[in-house]
Amino acid sequence: MPFDLAAVLAQKKADGLYRRRRTLSSAQGARVVVDGRELLNFCSNDYLGLANHPEVVAAFQQAAARYGVGSGASHLVCGHSAEHEALEADLAAFTGRERALLFSTGYMANTGIVQALVGRGDAVFEDRLNHASLIDGGLASGAQFQRYRHNDVAHLAELLAKSSADKKLIVTDGVFSMDGDLAPLVELAALARAHDAWLMVDDAHGLGVLGGQGGGAAEHFGLSARDLPVLMGTLGKGAGAFGAFVAGDDVLVDYLINTARPYIYTTALPPAVAAASRASLVLLRDGQALRDRLRELILLFRDGARSLGLDLMPSTTPIQPLLLGGNERALAWSAALEQKGCLVGAIRPPTVPAGQARLRITFTAAHQRADVDHLLQALADCRGMTA
Repeated sequence: MPFDLAAVLAQKKADGLYRRRRTLSSAQGARVVVDGRELLNFCSNDYLGLANHPEVVAAFQQAAARYGVGSGASHLVCGHSAEHEALEADLAAFTGRERALLFSTGYMANTGIVQALVGRGDAVFEDRLNHASLIDGGLASGAQFQRYRHNDVAHLAELLAKSSADKKLIVTDGVFSMDGDLAPLVELAALARAHDAWLMVDDAHGLGVLGGQGGGAAEHFGLSARDLPVLMGTLGKGAGAFGAFVAGDDVLVDYLINTARPYIYTTALPPAVAAASRASLVLLRDGQALRDRLRELILLFRDGARSLGLDLMPSTTPIQPLLLGGNERALAWSAALEQKGCLVGAIRPPTVPAGQARLRITFTAAHQRADVDHLLQALADCRGMTA
């Protein structure tokens, strides 16, 4: 057999790296029904609890009644509807940029943007812990690809100083999806200016959560469009919907419409999804009470985890990783928590470095204090496990 795929899968199982899907039969929320059982959900990215908000659902239903389900074509053929156009205008205003451009997924946005901006003879510099889509975009671009140590501005400065490329692109997550920490964006913006480089930030996990109006990392750090010329975000996390976008000046967006292959050659997302995203943006912008509740829950959990002696990573965001080390240990804790009614994902290589398997615990504004107490008690019970 030329491709022994079964042997590869068997090895993954032996190494504790095998993955399987879980089937939900409920809407997203603090509680979900998984494989027929109701569990407290501590692994969702629906940080503000908007995925099943009645106003967002109503906007989706009304638009579906008008536009149907599918968009029918790519944006550049006949798939670009009035809802897409309105959402792009709303996103531009929301982010304080001249224009925004919708992509069907965050992965497509990141790979498409990076490959459109740099190529052979150019240089791209990426944080070592960037999301896989950013890494893949950089590798596929043909540009000289260099990774700097996580959040190490001095190391990045060394790499930039050695580069003779005419075009330089610095790429980073705003909030790192598996560690929950923030990139030093003020320092990175200053470094980009000093080396005549562009800065691109993937703010998938900051949008809606950070900033007084949920504007994400750019608002949190007070970065202008000049400081941060390429701002990417997703609509399937804090906004509770689906899709992704890039925001920047008019020339950037026009350029990407004409050069970003994942944009040009992909069917546009359904107009009803765009309508739902527009409704969620209003809730997100006015959702300070949701963000306050979320921060309260995060602090409650961190205080409780500290009293239990748990090895939490330093994060102030809804992403609260509990470092466990070995793959089998992470899987055992995840299974034990599920037995106690808590759904928590075990994150293993290659998503995280070898020896750094963890539980990725996430919170949403839909959780209650009693939910946090329940999780802490379940974690306390896990401490005596030998695995």
